[in-house]
Amino acid sequence: MAVDAPEDLVPRLLALIRDVADFPQPGIVFKDITPLLADHEAFSAAVAGLVAPHAGGDIDIVAGIEARGFILGAPVALALHAGFAPVRKKGKLPGSTVEASYALEYGRAVLEVTADAFSPGARVLVVDDVLATGGTAAATVDLVRRCGAEVVAVSFLMELEFLAGRAALAAVGIDAPHVLLRV
Repeated sequence: MAVDAPEDLVPRLLALIRDVADFPQPGIVFKDITPLLADHEAFSAAVAGLVAPHAGGDIDIVAGIEARGFILGAPVALALHAGFAPVRKKGKLPGSTVEASYALEYGRAVLEVTADAFSPGARVLVVDDVLATGGTAAATVDLVRRCGAEVVAVSFLMELEFLAGRAALAAVGIDAPHVLLRV
């Protein structure tokens, strides 16, 4: 089901997202977007769909969540004439960092940004590929705010509705995430 994608685009994008059973561990069905990324038209359309609700919104920086949020967030940042900040797994960034721990569908993890990733008051768009349980996105919102920046919006390629990730976002004050596709 589409949220903000043109109806003719939805089936094409959904057809290019492959389910991989038991990855990264038994019982998890991984949503693999690499076929979508390999299709220039579909990739371009997905990026355009992520950009559209934020065009003209004075976004200063896009925070892309590791790793597929990097792939989607960087072209979104370019299209919005904004900077890009990677939100990475613990231990992957040099220098002083700010970190947040969060729950996954299958465990716990820690995210980091460099302490100077966001200027105080910067307007930030958080981008990732999948809204699942919402823990990763909620931790990223927390990191951005702790760095003194403002989260203007969060945007996802797809949402796995059955995992109720919107509740975790609502708990950190994000009530209306932009989602291109719901699966």
